[in-house]
Amino acid sequence: MASNIASNLLATRRRIQRAAEAHGRCAADIALIAVSKTKPADAIADAHAAGQVDFGENYVQEAVAKIKALTGLPLRWHFLGRIQSNKTALIARHFDWVHTLDREKAARRLASQRGERGPLNVLVQVNIDEDPAKGGAAPEQVGGLVDAVRGMAGLTLRGLMTILEKAGEPRNSFERMRRLFDALAARGGAQWDTLSMGMSRDMEAAIAAGATQVRIGSAVFGPRNGPRREA
Repeated sequence: MASNIASNLLATRRRIQRAAEAHGRCAADIALIAVSKTKPADAIADAHAAGQVDFGENYVQEAVAKIKALTGLPLRWHFLGRIQSNKTALIARHFDWVHTLDREKAARRLASQRGERGPLNVLVQVNIDEDPAKGGAAPEQVGGLVDAVRGMAGLTLRGLMTILEKAGEPRNSFERMRRLFDALAARGGAQWDTLSMGMSRDMEAAIAAGATQVRIGSAVFGPRNGPRREA
């Protein structure tokens, strides 16, 4: 498994490099988040051995078990799932980034529960396609949420994130995200620098539109290990 993960990471980084060069961008400005949900801690350790530092998880309890198992490794953990009120304390204590902030109440809970770890990096999730199956704030609500979250003690607002509907046209949606990101830059504050969008199937379109983080699962770890739900 280790050799497959290492070769997959190399191939993924080459895809990022080619896409960046095709659009006059520097690949070093695009962070790869390896989405490790449903994958065992050993697979994450193998990815780290191949140079990967940033990992994304969707399920809190599953993630916390892996975070504890891998405490000795210098990893950065990104929460990518929907934020449940009864899980905010665990998220605040164990993660370095949260990509899926979509309401003020959740922001206040995360901020108050962060403790002494230093500010939690957060992104506002945007439902750019207005897909009822996806989480995220509606585009017209994002500015108000940005204003509410900016300056909350315990949080550092870094930018925006989106997950597209599968049937949509990714380039158009990603371009709308970039325009929204740019329009909110002055309101976002000094550390407004992150646009998280793009997955294994559409990372090139995301990079073309200005993504600074891409969230890649199957292209790194292979197919998911099966459906997973958490109470």
